[in-house]
Amino acid sequence: MKEAYWGYWIILLGLFILTVMMLLQNYTITSEQDYYLLKEVVDASLHEAVDYAHYRKYGELRIIKEKFVENFLRRFSETVNINKTYRIDFYDIYEAPPKASVKVTTATDMFAIMGDIGSYGVVERIDSILEVEFKEEE
Repeated sequence: MKEAYWGYWIILLGLFILTVMMLLQNYTITSEQDYYLLKEVVDASLHEAVDYAHYRKYGELRIIKEKFVENFLRRFSETVNINKTYRIDFYDIYEAPPKASVKVTTATDMFAIMGDIGSYGVVERIDSILEVEFKEEE
């Protein structure tokens, strides 16, 4: 009979460890995915928002703020997880020199532990400056 109780405890311990691992995996994967997604989307949006007419006329690299925000939101919404809630904040978008600071907060699902209900927000922030190498023709 004692051996049967040990078996029940081992199964219960395994279920507890499995639950904790699933919760921690959700938070760590969210953070890593959000960082790389944010990095790639900001970089691509900055390249798409370059004002080529201004560059041809004055030789100065410049972006259009509205075009950057539009491209960022379009690209980000195409690649995010539909089961999560995202909050996007834009800080310091400069046209010349091209710079953008973006913060994305991912709200996790609600959970209850011993009667306390809560959720976490995973915050990723990136500051990006567009630098392009070019060679002058002689």
